[in-house]
Amino acid sequence: MEGTTEFVVEDFLALTVGIIVYFAGVLATRRFAFLREFNIPEPVSGGIIAALVTLAIFLVFDLSIAFELETRDTLLVYFFTTIGLNASLSDLAKGGKALGLLLVLTVGYIVIQNVVGVIGTGLFGLPEAVSVLVGSASLIGGHGTAIAWGPVISEQHGVANAMEIGIACATFGLILASMIGGPIAKLLIQRNNLAPEPDHEEPMVGLPYEEEDRSSINHMTLMGALLALNIAIILGYIVNEALAEAGVNLPLFVVCLLMGMVMSNIVPRLFPRLPWPARSPAMAVISDYALNIFLAMSLMSMQLWTLAELAGPLLAILLLQALAAFVFIVFLLFRVMGSNYEAAVLSAGFGGFALGATPTAIANMTAVTKKHGPAPNAFLILPLVAAFFVDIANAIIIGQFVN
Repeated sequence: MEGTTEFVVEDFLALTVGIIVYFAGVLATRRFAFLREFNIPEPVSGGIIAALVTLAIFLVFDLSIAFELETRDTLLVYFFTTIGLNASLSDLAKGGKALGLLLVLTVGYIVIQNVVGVIGTGLFGLPEAVSVLVGSASLIGGHGTAIAWGPVISEQHGVANAMEIGIACATFGLILASMIGGPIAKLLIQRNNLAPEPDHEEPMVGLPYEEEDRSSINHMTLMGALLALNIAIILGYIVNEALAEAGVNLPLFVVCLLMGMVMSNIVPRLFPRLPWPARSPAMAVISDYALNIFLAMSLMSMQLWTLAELAGPLLAILLLQALAAFVFIVFLLFRVMGSNYEAAVLSAGFGGFALGATPTAIANMTAVTKKHGPAPNAFLILPLVAAFFVDIANAIIIGQFVN
């Protein structure tokens, strides 16, 4: 905006601010019971507070605050690698049918999301080509897909501000995604009197709120977990480079997740006496740190003032999308996925994924499991569907709607 001064927060300081923002969310969660009752993740409440503070600074002082986010992206890789190291092939085999069901449901929902986008653009007089930008391109697809399709829609359909619309929807969607998953899980768990299976006692991601004993976490267990993580990430870098040279492009965090899975299902069998950090409290602490600070940094860096001109109609359409997501999850996805506790946790995750991004989905599920108990299959199934299959299906469906 002309005349506006921009202040860029360098990467290390941005990380420090992210930690402060997380603790602000922790304090808000302790103070306001409704945040706990509806399983709103701490970094979400803290991140939204921070984004509102930067908005106030912009409005009062005409100062735009931007953050360098290289460390945030590294934390994403660390987090998904912990998911891979915690993965058990026996759990994944049990979830094989559920994986297929969730994939079919997700592809169907992509179509529904774009149909809602068509209805919304018709109601508010927006160009029909914008429907995918208020649909799966920016919601299930996220900022990356919205940025990729924005220029295409601008060029083919003459929508000059297509990129801005896509980014705005992805940003609003991230906020809605962060807030819808917890309440959905609360509704399903209470209405159906659900609880985790008794044999799932290890922490998949995060430690329970009420757990106070940290005696099993010490410098040795933390360093062992970090060593396993770093080796998995190094292998992920090597394999990702090889795949790229072969013409296969996958996000780095996906390949690192796979390397973690390979290591956790081979190393303990080859070296049964070697202490392995999978599903340990030390690994749970690292995963908590990586996810919470990633999400806090993502939300605090939102520049809400850039959305002002588009806010009205886009927010109305996104509320329609949130309603569609709620109906789809509660009345179809939860029942198809088994109507049990794992399905309720997966429902919270799908709410975050359908309107926001995979890390938001994991944060939603983590907030639920920290309060109610572990759901390991949900943490394996959703990232695999989100990482491997959805981008391909989404691209095909978006192409059909655009054309």
